[in-house]
Amino acid sequence: MAAGRPRAPGAPLNTPIVPAAPYLHSDDDNAYARDVVSPTVAAFEDALAELEGGTALAFASGMAALSAVVGGFPSGSVAVVPHAAYGGSVSAFQARQDVGRLTVRPVDVADTAAVVAALDGADLLWLETVSNPLMAVPDVPALVAAAHQAGAAVAVDATFSTPLVVRPLELGADVVVHSASKYLSGHSDVLLGVLVARSPTLAAALHQRRTLTGAVPGALEAYLATRGLRTLALRMQRAQENAGTLAQRLAGHPRVERVHYPGLHTDPGHAVAARDHAGFGAVISFEVAGSAADAEQVCAGVQLITHATSLGGVESLIERRARYAGDASFGTPPTLLRLSVGIEHIDDLWTDLSRALDAL
Repeated sequence: MAAGRPRAPGAPLNTPIVPAAPYLHSDDDNAYARDVVSPTVAAFEDALAELEGGTALAFASGMAALSAVVGGFPSGSVAVVPHAAYGGSVSAFQARQDVGRLTVRPVDVADTAAVVAALDGADLLWLETVSNPLMAVPDVPALVAAAHQAGAAVAVDATFSTPLVVRPLELGADVVVHSASKYLSGHSDVLLGVLVARSPTLAAALHQRRTLTGAVPGALEAYLATRGLRTLALRMQRAQENAGTLAQRLAGHPRVERVHYPGLHTDPGHAVAARDHAGFGAVISFEVAGSAADAEQVCAGVQLITHATSLGGVESLIERRARYAGDASFGTPPTLLRLSVGIEHIDDLWTDLSRALDAL
């Protein structure tokens, strides 16, 4: 992957970390890091822009990226959002409704007809390529077409998928959202967000919001994310292979009540994912047969897999999502465990997971 690398003869192979806040004056303007992008940040943006097919803008976090999208809509705007999604996004939209900034219409994004009905008079449709943590798969092309017909913009959070699995701009979306802390950086050591806009006009508006709010990323974080992108294809290939195998084995385990994974032919989202996605991702949610305490015991019983939040790193992580009030409020089953599958050997992962389940 050559994008984001210096090309001049004698240049370093990797764009170096440039930890500057002020820059020297040019002939007609001053320069400061809120507005003038560090070469380190620009290298990450260039690389991701090539992968996604739009204009990329990095932010200090995924939530800062979300705020930049929502910040472009005036008070009184209507946003159609998933009723069950990443807890931070759900909370962010609710907080704006609570202070009168937005009217929020929560919907089941897997119910295409219900989403289309909710779009009447809407200004924004917010989707996830695969919902977090219930793993619903929306029909993005159909919903984008309906939203645009209704006059609404479409933002798609593709954190679970990465551009190697789904490229939402190609499906018609206006802007793609990533928590780059996850798969893009890939090593659980970065806090970073990114937006990729279809149009230069939207990209310029998002750039201005980033400047005015100061939501710029650090040079070190951008450097680490660019490094992570270099191995994204290899990491995703291994993690998805592992996830597919684990999903099949979990579906046959007597202490597992249900597996949520679009790679399973029995999953409600399988047909849409098989049509629009280049893979099924590396996150599995599964419901333990038993109580919430039993599910917590599984988390405590694993040894190779780590009991922690987040996802998308080289290491496998597991947690019970309904332990959080936000996730519980939108119906996450109390025994549901979200497993972010890493790149460890599949036999080691299954031995660890099955041992913890067998101990119940």
